[in-house]
Amino acid sequence: MAEKTLKDAFYETLKDVYYAEKAGVKSLKKAARSAQSKELKAALTEHGEQSQHQIERLQQVFEILGKPARAKTCEAMQGITSEMEEDLEDFAGSEAADDVLIGCAQAVEHYEIARYGVLKTWAKKLGLNEAESLLAETLEEEKQSDEKLSQIAESLTASGQNEEPKSDEDEEKDNKEAEAKLKQKPKVA
Repeated sequence: MAEKTLKDAFYETLKDVYYAEKAGVKSLKKAARSAQSKELKAALTEHGEQSQHQIERLQQVFEILGKPARAKTCEAMQGITSEMEEDLEDFAGSEAADDVLIGCAQAVEHYEIARYGVLKTWAKKLGLNEAESLLAETLEEEKQSDEKLSQIAESLTASGQNEEPKSDEDEEKDNKEAEAKLKQKPKVA
């Protein structure tokens, strides 16, 4: 078996982020429908549309490599989107819904920022200048989306600010319920 190279790692990571980006588009659409704040709804919708262009850029990078645009299941993104779905269900209609939604959306953004950052660096090392430029453009968009989400989060009214803090007993009860819920979930292979 031939030794793996940085170009192999680049291609595998590219397939991973291609999957992640496609999954992210679906999650953003669902999140936008769930958002209560008009500003958050607009930001998520806008980023979903922007992500379509990011997918097109990834397809261009595959072309530069002379490889077909193929997705490889990204377990990290599956976990993030699964958590987002749970949180959307758990907090739907609550005062904290938009705050929680922003946290979930930022988890997606941070994952994508990490992936695009490393791909951009590797493209530069590999002398793939056009790919580096395409990846840099997407990386900047992801960072801007993350910043916009932070700004929206700061502008939202704090929910639960007049609530009494939970007692240790209530916290322990919540933790036990969460552990029981985790044990019921089937494990992803």
